[in-house]
Amino acid sequence: MAGGKEVWRTIGEGFVQQYYNQFDNTNRMEICNLYSADACLTWEGSFFHGREAIAGKLVNLPFSRIKHIITGQDCQPTIDSCIVIMVFGQLQVDDDPPMAFHQVFMLKSQNCAWACANDVFRLGIHNIPV
Repeated sequence: MAGGKEVWRTIGEGFVQQYYNQFDNTNRMEICNLYSADACLTWEGSFFHGREAIAGKLVNLPFSRIKHIITGQDCQPTIDSCIVIMVFGQLQVDDDPPMAFHQVFMLKSQNCAWACANDVFRLGIHNIPV
């Protein structure tokens, strides 16, 4: 595709923009609409399966305000027609100092729409034993 972005990159970047805009600016319960019914989320090592479990986790996170600053993202098509997205950046919750984070999404086309089938989130905090 000369002069344009690959369609998978456009879809991935659009998903990332929509996801973090909803996460930061709306009721987090609405984010569950971006996930497939049988999606999986691993949040800081804890596993959640299904749209309702994921929504429950995201709605009950222990802060009132959050702001994500995306510093980079990489998108790739997979051999089974999905899209993998790796996002990295900083987030700030309430009045805490900003923290680095990494998040990986896998989007899958379902019923003529893209939905998140897999999501892995980690803060960029390293507890190295001494």
